[in-house]
Amino acid sequence: MRYTLLLTTLPPSWYYSPAKKPAKGWLCCIENKRRILISANEFRVNEGIRVAEVRLIGPDGGNVGVVPIRQALQIARDAEMDLVEVSPGATPPVCRVMDFGKFIYEKTKKEREAKKAQTKIEIKEIRLRPKTNEAHRGFKVDDARRWLGQGHKVRVTVKFRGREMDYPEIALEDLKEIAQDLADIATIEVPPQMEGRTMLVVLVPAKGAVKKKEKTDQAEVKNEAEA
Repeated sequence: MRYTLLLTTLPPSWYYSPAKKPAKGWLCCIENKRRILISANEFRVNEGIRVAEVRLIGPDGGNVGVVPIRQALQIARDAEMDLVEVSPGATPPVCRVMDFGKFIYEKTKKEREAKKAQTKIEIKEIRLRPKTNEAHRGFKVDDARRWLGQGHKVRVTVKFRGREMDYPEIALEDLKEIAQDLADIATIEVPPQMEGRTMLVVLVPAKGAVKKKEKTDQAEVKNEAEA
């Protein structure tokens, strides 16, 4: 008869030894519809705080002062909360009496909201030549206007070939005209400059231009709905 030995990695014993009954949400939190285990190394809690004394912040947020770890744990038990090490690098470490489950929940919620609030800014590019005709350049400028309205940066480049390098003033004039055409929605972040055989300028959305465009679009949609 064969026996299979099942090896499992168990967390330290103190992980399941809170000052009160395990707080809801302390073992795990919900993110993207998955339960993920809070790292035991991120915060030391209750009996996991292995120091002789701590600087304690009480349950009401007041500074209790430096107390032995046993006294700090007793204060947490009396308040039916957890003792959480919030500043391990201090001497002695700073601990706070709090509801650890609620703390983790709010921390995760804030991180999720901050991630949603982040706006991804892309750098779009339009490429021209010194001999680009007016009609083709107009299409490129329309693309740049649309991208700027969406909140993206726009890099405008003019590439030189052969003896075109002898006439950089032509490309410079083109870039100035494009920047002027888009002045109502963009400002110059990087002024015209040479990079090898390319002259470029970088435009960014003007402050308030994107919000103004959004309000205009909303007003147009509203007017169409009323009509």
